[in-house]
Amino acid sequence: MADPQTTAIEVKAPIGVLGGNFMLSREAKALCEEYGLGPRELYFRGRCGVLGECEADVVTSVAIFFPPEHVAQNWDAGRKMPVEQAVELYTGACHAWGRRKLGGFDGCARIAELLEPVVEKASPVGAPLFAGWRAVPLPDDAPARATQLMHVVRELRGGLHANAVIAEGMHPLDAILAASHEGTPFGRATGESIARFFTWPEPYPQLPAEVIERRAKIEETTDRLMAPVFSVLNAAESDELIGLLRLGHAH
Repeated sequence: MADPQTTAIEVKAPIGVLGGNFMLSREAKALCEEYGLGPRELYFRGRCGVLGECEADVVTSVAIFFPPEHVAQNWDAGRKMPVEQAVELYTGACHAWGRRKLGGFDGCARIAELLEPVVEKASPVGAPLFAGWRAVPLPDDAPARATQLMHVVRELRGGLHANAVIAEGMHPLDAILAASHEGTPFGRATGESIARFFTWPEPYPQLPAEVIERRAKIEETTDRLMAPVFSVLNAAESDELIGLLRLGHAH
């Protein structure tokens, strides 16, 4: 029977994929083409628009794994679309991806039922994107509802993980380079390929073993921070959620 910390560890990979893959989806790309936005313009306006219309520094404060100048360039370039519209379109892409990928998976309704109290009871402290996305209304159909809830939980972990990186005093680039990226939307990508995707300038440093060890501790800290979030589920519900997410990921 899974305890809260075991649950946090076991669900992070499937939720990372199922709650985040819409960001790189054909649905998101189609919106860029339809509305004349660059991929990162939609990404920052759509994902971070839950913070409201604000200065780029505010977005940089939550998007710590991107170079600040990259955040500012794309956030400001995307101002041609109001944040409310960007969030609505991005949410729609999340729903459409969920319906396309999980529409034939019968476990979606139960995943949503189990995750709703997790999202409702979680503290928003230190996770402003989570707080913003939690306020976005949920759709009625199970595949879209489950996908949005997984996205919201993913934003919570992302916010807490950023706090753990900052608390360790590690540069975000080093955290990217030192991490294992298996079980993420990036698949088996290397740290260097992810850093390149995030547009950090090359060449990248060769990290000593000490940094790799510190990065592993950051992951453990994030798991500990996420554990209380799943304490609203009993052991049987936790086991059920883990099993359903594995099946959904395989689906």
